[in-house]
Amino acid sequence: MFAPHYAAPVPHRLKREATLLEGRGADAAVMTTLSAGDAFELLDVTAGIAWGIAPAAGLVGYLPLAALEATA
Repeated sequence: MFAPHYAAPVPHRLKREATLLEGRGADAAVMTTLSAGDAFELLDVTAGIAWGIAPAAGLVGYLPLAALEATA
């Protein structure tokens, strides 16, 4: 596997309920809804949209950065 860079996940949790999406756009498919307090491993942020891992759901996707707070 070739990877031009590696992103280490940064632990966060949800401050409020948020929808995890397959893509950044408003028309992206909904994968699941995460609850306040759920863990989220942040990998990248672009234009206020967080991309990362929702470990309890076993999914990788996008949600609003405003829904997150750092835990570390």
